[in-house]
Amino acid sequence: MQHPAELSPLGKASAYLDRYSPELLFPIPRSPKWAELGLTAETLPYQGFDVWNCYELSWLLPTGKPVVAIGEFVIPADSPSIIESKSFKLYLNSFNQTVFSDFDEVARTLRQDLSDVAGKPVAVRIRTLGEVEGEEMRALPGQCIDELDLTVSAYEAPDASLLRCDPERRVEACLHSHLLKSNCPVTGQPDWGSLVVDYHGAALVPDSLLAYLISFRQHADFHEQCVERIFLDLRERLQPERLTVYARYVRRGGLDINPYRSTHPLESSNLRLARQ
Repeated sequence: MQHPAELSPLGKASAYLDRYSPELLFPIPRSPKWAELGLTAETLPYQGFDVWNCYELSWLLPTGKPVVAIGEFVIPADSPSIIESKSFKLYLNSFNQTVFSDFDEVARTLRQDLSDVAGKPVAVRIRTLGEVEGEEMRALPGQCIDELDLTVSAYEAPDASLLRCDPERRVEACLHSHLLKSNCPVTGQPDWGSLVVDYHGAALVPDSLLAYLISFRQHADFHEQCVERIFLDLRERLQPERLTVYARYVRRGGLDINPYRSTHPLESSNLRLARQ
């Protein structure tokens, strides 16, 4: 079956336009992947958002002088569409030789265009380099499970049968790993990420979570769908009172994508890791 992104700019030679071109943005409907996971827009068992950080944002002032800045975009997890990442980069590139009066005009333009394509309001924040330089790198919360002694052989597809827990013991715990890897479903390029599982539910065996995450290593899917699959598999096994799963992915093409999914409302947390 053809992936919806096959019609996007991914994996194809592209002209890099440097004049404002909102038509470059390419939406990919979430519904086919939701259906694959047994979900619909009306039955999503999570709340959340996708945080995108852009490190290659530039435009011209009315004087002709260039500006560089860093953009943060928060797309609701229940928006009808995600925005294909290469089209996002091409669109942002089209600002390079475009004149905007100030930061506010750039933010308004981005907010309007991205919301139109995603199908729900997208939050936009633009910051100067000075504002961002004052922020420190952060460490993920909870216990890192990457040093656990483990023998693994499953890499080709997510294998939820690897997950083990003790349903008789209910715990509150937070675990994280930097060993998440999957592949772009169109180009096959690797996507590297760090993942957090914060929950109150049946006690999860940490090394089983690590084996499960490693089973994504050759799996082809977008960042958002990988996190949703992990959330659903854990929700089924942990029967949690509370569950939050999020991933912080390494940037590619000046963009990093960070999906957050939770049983409860979340504040937009945009901590920056060493690989970001």
